[in-house]
Amino acid sequence: MKTMAKKRANGEGLIRQRKDGTWEGRYSIPGKATPKSVYGKTQAIVRKKLTAAIAGIDQGIYFEPSKITVAQWLDVWHKEYLGGVKPHTVSQYGTQIKVHLKPSLGAVKLQVLTAPMIQSMYNAKKDEISAKSIRNLHGVLHKALAQAVKLGYIRYNPSDACELPRVIDKPIKPIEGDNIAKFLNAIKGHRYEMLYLVTLFTGIRQGEALGLTWDDINFDSGTISINKQLQKERIDGGGGKYRFVPLKNDKSRIISPAAYVMDALHLYRKKQREAQLMAGGAWDNQLNLVFTDELGHHLYTQTVLMNFKKIVSRMGIPETRFHDLRHTYATLSLQNGDDIKTVSEALGHATVAFTLDVYGHVTQQMKKASAERMQAFIEAL
Repeated sequence: MKTMAKKRANGEGLIRQRKDGTWEGRYSIPGKATPKSVYGKTQAIVRKKLTAAIAGIDQGIYFEPSKITVAQWLDVWHKEYLGGVKPHTVSQYGTQIKVHLKPSLGAVKLQVLTAPMIQSMYNAKKDEISAKSIRNLHGVLHKALAQAVKLGYIRYNPSDACELPRVIDKPIKPIEGDNIAKFLNAIKGHRYEMLYLVTLFTGIRQGEALGLTWDDINFDSGTISINKQLQKERIDGGGGKYRFVPLKNDKSRIISPAAYVMDALHLYRKKQREAQLMAGGAWDNQLNLVFTDELGHHLYTQTVLMNFKKIVSRMGIPETRFHDLRHTYATLSLQNGDDIKTVSEALGHATVAFTLDVYGHVTQQMKKASAERMQAFIEAL
């Protein structure tokens, strides 16, 4: 039995069942006398491949499967198949393609790309980038090749057979013991004091803190809405503006900080209004940001980080990172009796399992301490 589809844009677009039971779709390319074919086990698969091929011809991005290189396909995939991906992530993919994938594999024909070729690239990268970065690189390449499989450019995804390096998580290093009081004392009067304090006692991410606006702060209910981040665009060659982007997990949340934090924010708002009066017409805080410089402009990530490193270095804990303020909050919360689900929601983690994976050692220490207290009670009977 033979089944034919109606004519489509830019070619015959014919579909027929072959003698062996598989299906074939034929389409023509302008300027080419011989039609091209796509194949599949079902009529639906072939129709999908055929539609994609013809659409590619219409859009001027069609390549003959036997001639397209990895570099050409990565460019097409990055431009045409990431419509539902966050702009910041698209930019990151573009950087990985430009810096790593195209120089290593770009000249290879897509149809002859093999798992050993890809594996060789990953192995060579071990001395250049971290295991986690290699896994991220694999994620980009795997997605691009998976789309090529869907379109019939290749029969299978060669990256499926690759072995990836094991990621060894670095132990978290929260600020502990007397260093917490020392840190609070060290930031007193610092221009970023309030930013560091809020981050320490809420556990919000840096981008979330920089992206806080005053309409996110509800002094009546004592809550803060975390619904966006302020991040710098990643553009090839440098540059890029700061702009609001969605949260890491697209997971908005409302947190309830300690009254101390809300009182400090209330006082800080008064000081910001005083700064606005002093700046006069030079004041520029159109985004209504909580944390700004003396003229109302947004803060710069690197400047915030650089100042933080100077503070902790003077304290004698130079290995402490800004992100460790978040770890400090989580550790303190757990040690003070907050359940893991509450802490996970406050941090904006995708799952409670992830929180347990990161802070499981803290809960284990708490269980051990609980057992020791129970033992002391029993011995005292």
